[in-house]
Amino acid sequence: MFVTLGKSGLKVPKNGFGALPIQRISKSDTIHLVQKALDNGMYYFDTARFYTDSEEKLGDALYDRRDRVIISTKTGATTVEDFWKDLETSLRLLRTDHVELYQFHNPDFCPKPGDGTGLYEAMQEAVRQGKVLHIGITNHRLAVAQEAIESGLYETLQFPFSYLASEKELALVEACKQHDMGFIAMKGLAGGLINHAATAYAYLAQFPHVEPIWGIQRECELDEFISFQKNPPVMTDEMRARIEKDRKELSGDFCRGCGYCQPCPAGIEIENCNRMYLFLRRAPYSVYLTDEFNEKMQQIEHCLGCGLCKKKCPYGLDIPNLLKRNLEDFKEHWANKEKYFGK
Repeated sequence: MFVTLGKSGLKVPKNGFGALPIQRISKSDTIHLVQKALDNGMYYFDTARFYTDSEEKLGDALYDRRDRVIISTKTGATTVEDFWKDLETSLRLLRTDHVELYQFHNPDFCPKPGDGTGLYEAMQEAVRQGKVLHIGITNHRLAVAQEAIESGLYETLQFPFSYLASEKELALVEACKQHDMGFIAMKGLAGGLINHAATAYAYLAQFPHVEPIWGIQRECELDEFISFQKNPPVMTDEMRARIEKDRKELSGDFCRGCGYCQPCPAGIEIENCNRMYLFLRRAPYSVYLTDEFNEKMQQIEHCLGCGLCKKKCPYGLDIPNLLKRNLEDFKEHWANKEKYFGK
Protein backbone atom coordinates (compact mmCIF):
# COMPACT_ATOMS: atom_id res chain seq x y z
CA MET A 1 0.00 0.00 0.00
CA PHE A 2 1.20 3.48 -0.89
CA VAL A 3 0.15 7.06 -0.20
CA THR A 4 0.66 10.10 -2.40
CA LEU A 5 1.30 13.14 -0.23
CA GLY A 6 -1.11 15.49 -1.96
CA LYS A 7 0.19 18.00 -4.47
CA SER A 8 3.80 17.25 -3.51
CA GLY A 9 3.49 14.09 -5.58
CA LEU A 10 5.71 12.22 -3.12
CA LYS A 11 4.70 8.55 -3.13
CA VAL A 12 5.48 6.82 0.15
CA PRO A 13 4.69 3.41 1.66
CA LYS A 14 1.74 3.32 4.05
CA ASN A 15 4.35 2.52 6.72
CA GLY A 16 6.46 5.58 7.51
CA PHE A 17 9.41 5.27 9.89
CA GLY A 18 9.18 7.82 12.71
CA ALA A 19 12.73 8.44 13.92
CA LEU A 20 12.04 10.13 17.25
CA PRO A 21 12.47 6.95 19.36
CA ILE A 22 15.87 6.03 17.89
CA GLN A 23 17.29 8.64 20.25
CA ARG A 24 16.92 5.91 22.88
CA ILE A 25 19.10 3.28 21.18
CA SER A 26 22.73 3.03 20.11
CA LYS A 27 24.03 4.09 16.72
CA SER A 28 24.86 0.50 15.73
CA ASP A 29 21.36 -0.68 16.70
CA THR A 30 19.86 2.23 14.78
CA ILE A 31 21.83 1.43 11.63
CA HIS A 32 20.68 -2.18 11.77
CA LEU A 33 17.06 -1.15 12.36
CA VAL A 34 16.92 1.56 9.69
CA GLN A 35 18.64 -0.52 7.01
CA LYS A 36 16.40 -3.49 7.76
CA ALA A 37 13.36 -1.21 7.42
CA LEU A 38 14.60 0.07 4.06
CA ASP A 39 15.41 -3.42 2.79
CA ASN A 40 11.82 -4.39 3.58
CA GLY A 41 10.13 -1.53 1.77
CA MET A 42 9.92 1.18 4.45
CA TYR A 43 11.70 3.98 2.61
CA TYR A 44 10.11 7.09 4.15
CA PHE A 45 11.92 8.38 7.24
CA ASP A 46 10.76 11.33 9.35
CA THR A 47 13.02 13.09 11.86
CA ALA A 48 13.61 16.59 13.28
CA ARG A 49 16.39 18.91 14.36
CA PHE A 50 14.92 18.76 17.89
CA TYR A 51 15.33 14.97 18.12
CA THR A 52 18.87 15.16 19.58
CA ASP A 53 21.02 12.66 17.61
CA SER A 54 18.25 11.20 15.42
CA GLU A 55 19.38 12.99 12.24
CA GLU A 56 22.99 11.95 12.75
CA LYS A 57 22.02 8.31 13.22
CA LEU A 58 19.83 8.36 10.12
CA GLY A 59 22.64 9.96 8.13
CA ASP A 60 25.06 7.22 9.11
CA ALA A 61 22.50 4.55 8.22
CA LEU A 62 21.37 5.96 4.89
CA TYR A 63 24.15 8.05 3.32
CA ASP A 64 25.14 5.31 0.86
CA ARG A 65 21.49 4.46 0.14
CA ARG A 66 20.29 8.04 -0.33
CA ASP A 67 18.79 7.46 -3.77
CA ARG A 68 16.43 4.84 -2.31
CA VAL A 69 14.83 6.93 0.44
CA ILE A 70 12.54 9.88 1.09
CA ILE A 71 13.54 11.95 4.11
CA SER A 72 11.59 14.61 5.96
CA THR A 73 12.92 16.69 8.81
CA LYS A 74 11.79 19.76 10.72
CA THR A 75 12.90 23.11 12.08
CA GLY A 76 11.57 24.84 15.15
CA ALA A 77 13.37 28.06 14.21
CA THR A 78 11.63 31.35 14.98
CA THR A 79 14.15 33.54 13.13
CA VAL A 80 15.58 33.45 9.62
CA GLU A 81 19.09 33.11 11.01
CA ASP A 82 18.12 30.03 13.02
CA PHE A 83 16.19 28.62 10.05
CA TRP A 84 19.34 28.52 7.92
CA LYS A 85 21.40 27.25 10.83
CA ASP A 86 18.94 24.40 11.40
CA LEU A 87 18.76 23.50 7.72
CA GLU A 88 22.52 23.41 7.21
CA THR A 89 22.95 21.37 10.41
CA SER A 90 20.27 18.90 9.32
CA LEU A 91 21.79 18.45 5.87
CA ARG A 92 25.25 17.92 7.35
CA LEU A 93 24.07 15.37 9.89
CA LEU A 94 21.86 13.57 7.39
CA ARG A 95 24.84 13.50 5.02
CA THR A 96 22.84 14.80 2.09
CA ASP A 97 22.51 17.95 -0.01
CA HIS A 98 18.71 18.09 0.16
CA VAL A 99 15.63 16.78 1.94
CA GLU A 100 12.47 15.81 0.14
CA LEU A 101 10.25 17.47 2.75
CA TYR A 102 11.14 20.25 5.19
CA GLN A 103 8.56 21.13 7.82
CA PHE A 104 8.00 23.97 10.27
CA HIS A 105 7.95 22.11 13.59
CA ASN A 106 4.83 22.86 15.65
CA PRO A 107 4.86 26.68 15.38
CA ASP A 108 2.29 28.60 17.41
CA PHE A 109 1.30 30.49 14.26
CA CYS A 110 1.10 29.68 10.55
CA PRO A 111 4.18 31.13 8.77
CA LYS A 112 3.17 33.07 5.66
CA PRO A 113 4.87 35.43 3.20
CA GLY A 114 4.85 38.99 4.50
CA ASP A 115 4.11 38.08 8.13
CA GLY A 116 7.25 39.89 9.29
CA THR A 117 9.21 36.80 10.39
CA GLY A 118 10.76 36.02 7.00
CA LEU A 119 10.44 32.30 7.77
CA TYR A 120 8.27 31.36 4.80
CA GLU A 121 10.43 33.42 2.47
CA ALA A 122 13.48 31.55 3.80
CA MET A 123 11.71 28.26 3.09
CA GLN A 124 10.99 29.41 -0.47
CA GLU A 125 14.64 30.34 -0.93
CA ALA A 126 15.70 26.91 0.32
CA VAL A 127 13.45 25.40 -2.35
CA ARG A 128 15.00 27.64 -5.03
CA GLN A 129 18.45 26.47 -3.91
CA GLY A 130 17.39 22.83 -4.20
CA LYS A 131 18.06 22.09 -0.54
CA VAL A 132 14.35 21.54 0.09
CA LEU A 133 12.03 19.91 -2.44
CA HIS A 134 8.68 20.29 -0.70
CA ILE A 135 7.26 22.43 2.12
CA GLY A 136 5.27 21.11 5.07
CA ILE A 137 4.13 22.06 8.55
CA THR A 138 3.54 20.04 11.72
CA ASN A 139 1.27 21.07 14.54
CA HIS A 140 -0.77 20.14 17.59
CA ARG A 141 -3.09 23.16 17.37
CA LEU A 142 -6.35 22.80 15.48
CA ALA A 143 -6.56 26.48 14.55
CA VAL A 144 -3.00 26.66 13.17
CA ALA A 145 -3.52 23.44 11.23
CA GLN A 146 -6.76 24.72 9.71
CA GLU A 147 -5.11 28.00 8.74
CA ALA A 148 -2.24 26.12 7.10
CA ILE A 149 -4.67 24.03 5.07
CA GLU A 150 -6.67 27.05 3.92
CA SER A 151 -3.56 29.08 3.08
CA GLY A 152 -2.59 26.83 0.18
CA LEU A 153 1.07 27.43 1.09
CA TYR A 154 1.85 23.93 2.34
CA GLU A 155 2.04 20.60 0.59
CA THR A 156 1.72 18.50 3.74
CA LEU A 157 0.32 18.72 7.26
CA GLN A 158 1.63 16.49 10.03
CA PHE A 159 -0.84 16.22 12.92
CA PRO A 160 -1.71 13.71 15.68
CA PHE A 161 -4.21 11.20 14.34
CA SER A 162 -5.23 7.79 15.62
CA TYR A 163 -8.42 5.92 16.33
CA LEU A 164 -8.75 8.07 19.45
CA ALA A 165 -9.34 11.06 17.16
CA SER A 166 -12.22 13.43 17.73
CA GLU A 167 -14.52 14.83 15.06
CA LYS A 168 -12.30 17.91 14.92
CA GLU A 169 -9.26 15.90 13.83
CA LEU A 170 -11.36 13.94 11.35
CA ALA A 171 -12.44 17.26 9.87
CA LEU A 172 -8.77 18.20 9.35
CA VAL A 173 -8.14 14.92 7.55
CA GLU A 174 -11.06 15.58 5.23
CA ALA A 175 -9.99 19.22 4.67
CA CYS A 176 -6.53 18.05 3.59
CA LYS A 177 -8.14 15.69 1.10
CA GLN A 178 -10.28 18.49 -0.32
CA HIS A 179 -7.23 20.79 -0.65
CA ASP A 180 -4.98 18.08 -2.15
CA MET A 181 -2.68 18.36 0.83
CA GLY A 182 -0.76 15.38 2.18
CA PHE A 183 -1.79 14.34 5.70
CA ILE A 184 0.98 12.73 7.76
CA ALA A 185 -0.38 11.07 10.88
CA MET A 186 1.89 11.25 13.88
CA LYS A 187 1.06 9.45 17.12
CA GLY A 188 -0.85 6.70 15.33
CA LEU A 189 -0.47 4.71 18.56
CA ALA A 190 -1.53 7.77 20.58
CA GLY A 191 1.91 8.18 22.08
CA GLY A 192 1.89 4.63 23.43
CA LEU A 193 -1.68 4.62 24.78
CA ILE A 194 -2.75 2.23 21.99
CA ASN A 195 -1.08 -1.15 22.39
CA HIS A 196 -2.51 -3.10 19.44
CA ALA A 197 -0.62 -2.04 16.31
CA ALA A 198 -2.69 -4.10 13.87
CA THR A 199 -5.87 -2.33 14.93
CA ALA A 200 -4.17 1.07 14.69
CA TYR A 201 -2.91 0.22 11.20
CA ALA A 202 -6.28 -1.09 10.01
CA TYR A 203 -8.02 2.05 11.23
CA LEU A 204 -5.63 4.40 9.41
CA ALA A 205 -5.72 2.22 6.30
CA GLN A 206 -9.35 3.35 5.89
CA PHE A 207 -7.99 6.78 4.87
CA PRO A 208 -6.14 6.32 1.54
CA HIS A 209 -4.57 9.80 1.63
CA VAL A 210 -3.25 9.50 5.23
CA GLU A 211 0.38 8.51 5.78
CA PRO A 212 1.11 7.07 9.25
CA ILE A 213 4.61 7.41 10.66
CA TRP A 214 5.26 4.84 13.36
CA GLY A 215 7.75 5.58 16.12
CA ILE A 216 10.09 2.57 16.12
CA GLN A 217 12.98 1.73 18.43
CA ARG A 218 12.85 -2.06 18.81
CA GLU A 219 13.35 -4.75 16.19
CA CYS A 220 10.21 -6.58 17.30
CA GLU A 221 8.22 -3.40 16.59
CA LEU A 222 9.82 -3.08 13.18
CA ASP A 223 9.11 -6.72 12.35
CA GLU A 224 5.45 -6.20 13.16
CA PHE A 225 5.13 -3.20 10.83
CA ILE A 226 7.11 -4.98 8.11
CA SER A 227 4.58 -7.80 8.31
CA PHE A 228 1.85 -5.24 7.66
CA GLN A 229 3.57 -4.33 4.38
CA LYS A 230 3.04 -7.85 3.11
CA ASN A 231 -0.26 -8.63 4.82
CA PRO A 232 -2.07 -5.37 5.69
CA PRO A 233 -4.47 -5.84 8.61
CA VAL A 234 -8.11 -5.41 7.64
CA MET A 235 -10.71 -4.01 10.01
CA THR A 236 -12.65 -6.73 11.82
CA ASP A 237 -15.50 -6.76 14.31
CA GLU A 238 -12.99 -7.62 17.03
CA MET A 239 -10.93 -4.56 16.11
CA ARG A 240 -14.02 -2.34 16.10
CA ALA A 241 -14.85 -3.57 19.58
CA ARG A 242 -11.30 -2.85 20.75
CA ILE A 243 -11.49 0.67 19.30
CA GLU A 244 -14.77 1.35 21.04
CA LYS A 245 -13.37 0.06 24.34
CA ASP A 246 -10.16 2.09 24.00
CA ARG A 247 -12.06 5.24 23.12
CA LYS A 248 -14.07 4.95 26.30
CA GLU A 249 -11.01 4.23 28.45
CA LEU A 250 -8.27 6.34 26.86
CA SER A 251 -9.62 9.33 25.00
CA GLY A 252 -9.77 11.43 28.15
CA ASP A 253 -6.11 10.79 28.91
CA PHE A 254 -4.45 11.82 25.67
CA CYS A 255 -2.95 15.32 25.72
CA ARG A 256 -2.11 16.47 22.19
CA GLY A 257 0.16 19.28 23.43
CA CYS A 258 -1.78 21.92 21.51
CA GLY A 259 -1.18 24.66 24.11
CA TYR A 260 -4.70 26.10 24.12
CA CYS A 261 -4.74 25.66 27.91
CA GLN A 262 -1.99 28.24 28.38
CA PRO A 263 -1.18 30.55 30.05
CA CYS A 264 -1.56 29.02 33.49
CA PRO A 265 -2.03 31.56 36.34
CA ALA A 266 0.12 29.31 38.57
CA GLY A 267 2.93 29.24 36.00
CA ILE A 268 2.57 25.53 35.18
CA GLU A 269 3.94 24.58 31.76
CA ILE A 270 0.84 22.49 31.12
CA GLU A 271 1.43 21.19 27.60
CA ASN A 272 4.80 19.64 28.52
CA CYS A 273 3.93 18.56 32.06
CA ASN A 274 0.74 16.90 30.86
CA ARG A 275 2.67 14.71 28.42
CA MET A 276 5.52 13.79 30.75
CA TYR A 277 4.25 10.23 31.08
CA LEU A 278 4.73 9.82 27.33
CA PHE A 279 8.01 11.72 27.17
CA LEU A 280 9.57 9.41 29.73
CA ARG A 281 8.65 6.42 27.61
CA ARG A 282 9.42 7.75 24.12
CA ALA A 283 12.51 9.98 24.46
CA PRO A 284 15.89 9.72 26.19
CA TYR A 285 15.60 9.85 29.96
CA SER A 286 18.49 12.33 29.97
CA VAL A 287 16.30 14.90 28.19
CA TYR A 288 13.49 14.93 30.76
CA LEU A 289 14.93 13.59 34.02
CA THR A 290 16.74 16.87 34.60
CA ASP A 291 16.73 19.53 37.30
CA GLU A 292 14.99 21.87 34.86
CA PHE A 293 12.07 19.51 34.22
CA ASN A 294 11.93 18.48 37.86
CA GLU A 295 11.37 22.14 38.75
CA LYS A 296 8.67 22.45 36.09
CA MET A 297 6.90 19.32 37.29
CA GLN A 298 7.05 20.42 40.94
CA GLN A 299 5.19 23.57 39.92
CA ILE A 300 2.11 21.38 39.58
CA GLU A 301 1.96 21.38 43.39
CA HIS A 302 0.99 25.06 43.14
CA CYS A 303 -2.10 24.43 41.00
CA LEU A 304 -4.82 26.89 42.03
CA GLY A 305 -7.66 24.58 41.06
CA CYS A 306 -9.20 27.42 39.03
CA GLY A 307 -10.24 25.11 36.18
CA LEU A 308 -9.34 27.60 33.44
CA CYS A 309 -7.19 25.04 31.62
CA LYS A 310 -10.01 22.51 31.61
CA LYS A 311 -12.43 25.07 30.19
CA LYS A 312 -10.03 26.05 27.39
CA CYS A 313 -9.04 22.51 26.34
CA PRO A 314 -10.53 21.82 22.86
CA TYR A 315 -10.47 18.09 23.63
CA GLY A 316 -12.31 18.29 26.96
CA LEU A 317 -9.46 16.80 29.03
CA ASP A 318 -9.61 16.82 32.82
CA ILE A 319 -6.28 18.66 32.91
CA PRO A 320 -5.91 19.21 36.68
CA ASN A 321 -6.26 15.50 37.44
CA LEU A 322 -4.08 14.53 34.49
CA LEU A 323 -1.36 16.87 35.76
CA LYS A 324 -1.47 15.27 39.18
CA ARG A 325 -1.12 11.79 37.69
CA ASN A 326 1.81 12.90 35.55
CA LEU A 327 3.47 14.40 38.60
CA GLU A 328 3.17 11.17 40.60
CA ASP A 329 4.64 9.19 37.70
CA PHE A 330 7.49 11.70 37.34
CA LYS A 331 8.23 11.57 41.08
CA GLU A 332 8.63 7.80 40.85
CA HIS A 333 11.06 8.13 37.93
CA TRP A 334 12.93 10.98 39.63
CA ALA A 335 13.42 8.97 42.81
CA ASN A 336 14.98 6.17 40.77
CA LYS A 337 16.64 8.23 38.02
CA GLU A 338 20.11 6.74 38.47
CA LYS A 339 18.94 3.37 37.19
CA TYR A 340 17.49 4.86 33.99
CA PHE A 341 20.54 6.67 32.64
CA GLY A 342 22.59 4.75 30.16
CA LYS A 343 19.62 2.73 29.03
